[in-house]
Amino acid sequence: MHTGLPLREPDPHIVFTGIGKTYDGASAPALAEISFTIGRGERFGIIGRSGAGKSTLLRTINMLERPDTGEVRIDGADIGKLDEAGLVALRRRIGMIFQHFNLLSAKTVFENVALPLRVAGVPRQEITTRVTGLLDLVGLAAKAQAYPAMLSGGQKQRVGIARALVHRPEILLCDEATSALDPETTEQILALLRDINRQLGLTVVLITHDMAVIREACERVLVLDHGRVIEHGPVWQVFARPQAEATIALLRPLRQRLPDAPENPAQEIPNRVAAIG
Repeated sequence: MHTGLPLREPDPHIVFTGIGKTYDGASAPALAEISFTIGRGERFGIIGRSGAGKSTLLRTINMLERPDTGEVRIDGADIGKLDEAGLVALRRRIGMIFQHFNLLSAKTVFENVALPLRVAGVPRQEITTRVTGLLDLVGLAAKAQAYPAMLSGGQKQRVGIARALVHRPEILLCDEATSALDPETTEQILALLRDINRQLGLTVVLITHDMAVIREACERVLVLDHGRVIEHGPVWQVFARPQAEATIALLRPLRQRLPDAPENPAQEIPNRVAAIG
C-alpha cells in the first residue's frame, strides 16, 4: 500500500519546514532553511532574481526536486515519504503551467489538453466533456481543432492552463508563466488565473522575477535571495515597506508605473520606493 493523502484538511494547505537543497558541485546551497505556509485557496507568489532558488522551491511541491533536508507537507502529509504510486496520485492533484507552453505541435488544441487524460485511461466521453468545458473556461472553445502554430502566445498559454486543469487539481503551480508574453497578454493571463482561483478554489503558487506580476496576481509573497527567505508577507505590506535591498531592487522597475494616488492602502507604495534611483 502506498502512503495516501487526505482529501480535505483545514488550512494551511502546504507547509514547508526547514527545506534545504544543495546540488552536487555547488559552492552554496540552492535552498537553505526555508520555512513558510501557503493557505488553501490562496494566490501565493515567490519572487527572486535569477538563481535565487525559485524553481527549485516550486518543484519541491510535486517532488520533482527532493530536498536534502526538511519536509513539505500537503494536507498534513509529508509528501517526501510517498512511494511511486503515491507520487503519481499526488501529481494528478497538482497542475503546472510553464513559461514556454510545452505544447505538441502535431496535435490540435483539443488533443493537447486531452493527452494527460488519455494517458491516465479516462473514458473517451468523459475526456470530451472535460476538455470541452476547460476550453470554454479559458476562452478557447472556438480553437479546439486549431494547431499550436495557428495560435498567439497568449492562446498557447491558455491551452497550457487548460491542460494543467484536466485532472481537477487542488494546487496550480505557475513557473514563470507570463515571462514569454507581452504586457497586455500578461494582464489577460493573470486575470484568467484570478478567475480560475475564484471559480475553482485552487491554491495557486506562482514564481516570477517580475514584481508587477506579483502585484496583479498574488495575495502574499515570499522573496528569495541566494536560496534564503529575505522577506515574506502580504503583497501590499512588502510593496509598501520593503526591508531588504534585494526587494527594493526588484521593485525598482515599477517606479515609473506607480500611481500618484492609490485607490486603497493595499496599493500604497511609500516615498522610499518611489524615490529609488
